[in-house]
Amino acid sequence: MNGEGSSAGLRGVSAGRTAIATVGAEGHALRYRGYDIVELAEHTSFDEVAYLLLYGEPPTPTQLADYRAELQGQRSVPAALRDVLERIPAGAHPMDVLRTGCSMLGTLEPEGDASRQLKVANRLIAILPSMLLYWHHYTRRGERLETASDEPSVAGHFLHLLHGKAPSKLHERALDVSLILYAEHEFNASTFAARVCAATLSDFHSAVTAAIGTLRGPLHGGANEAAMELLERFDSPENAERGVRGMLARKEKIMGFGHAVYRRVDPRHGVIKHWASRLSAVDDPGMFQRAEAIERLLWNEKKLFPNLDFFSAPVYRSLGIPTRLFTPIFVCARIAGWAAHIVEQRADNRLIRPMATYVGPGPREYPRRRTAAGS
Repeated sequence: MNGEGSSAGLRGVSAGRTAIATVGAEGHALRYRGYDIVELAEHTSFDEVAYLLLYGEPPTPTQLADYRAELQGQRSVPAALRDVLERIPAGAHPMDVLRTGCSMLGTLEPEGDASRQLKVANRLIAILPSMLLYWHHYTRRGERLETASDEPSVAGHFLHLLHGKAPSKLHERALDVSLILYAEHEFNASTFAARVCAATLSDFHSAVTAAIGTLRGPLHGGANEAAMELLERFDSPENAERGVRGMLARKEKIMGFGHAVYRRVDPRHGVIKHWASRLSAVDDPGMFQRAEAIERLLWNEKKLFPNLDFFSAPVYRSLGIPTRLFTPIFVCARIAGWAAHIVEQRADNRLIRPMATYVGPGPREYPRRRTAAGS
């Protein structure tokens, strides 16, 4: 990368300080508040991780119970927001639903001042799955979903609303782990957008809306949806390998492989692949076998490794989640990280205003033209 970072989208350039996450430590590690992602995925829940990211330390059992109770009490969608969601067409992108819903919520429940920022953050963690699935059910069946549920976890709540019944413990835990893995990733594009917005002293909902709009772009979000579409093209590992070889020969991009920061391995990959394998034994072993065949081929041919998105696709399919909701689940997880970064940005705020390298014409005179009454 050159010194100005102009050709690589500022990759490798430090744009600020954070105590929230370390991405790529020792070449490949990911840590939230100092805790390794693999350990967090094995021993904690998304609710615990959200608390850790927002408050800086893991919750005690009592604090976790209180926190879950707070989130449970914040799941209902206000009538005015339900009305807006019902007006969004069924063919709209679900990311547009979350962007619009978050913005509307900011008008109904304005932050007021920063003393309420943690309450706003927790409200968004609780309500984003509710607003998404309210719209999903209304536009498909005309059902006005009751978005409160007795499920103690965010993952259980999401699956209960989606399927209309309590999820199995296996399915709830699989989604819970996925939310942990997606919850935070330092200064990625959407988080940086949130911080840029927050740095202007704008409100919390505006900063999150900016983040959602940024994640909507296919160069940031959407890779797990593209991975699902790829896996659905083939009916066997052999056909998957043959088809992807053809894509490589045509120099087509394979979504879900490689990473902007990690160079050898995505530390989240082993965790999500484990869950994809575990679920496939019950639900769809063929899809997992096709995914493994593609993984082997891309490593052998290009030394490309899967990132978190690739094996998230078969996990979500096993959970009965429609493909078009994959990236919105990313939002329902990353809201915890976005919120932590907004709070951190505000605590030691500086307006984020980088310089640009000018590459246009040099100084020149503007052409003088005769007017209708010119001399």
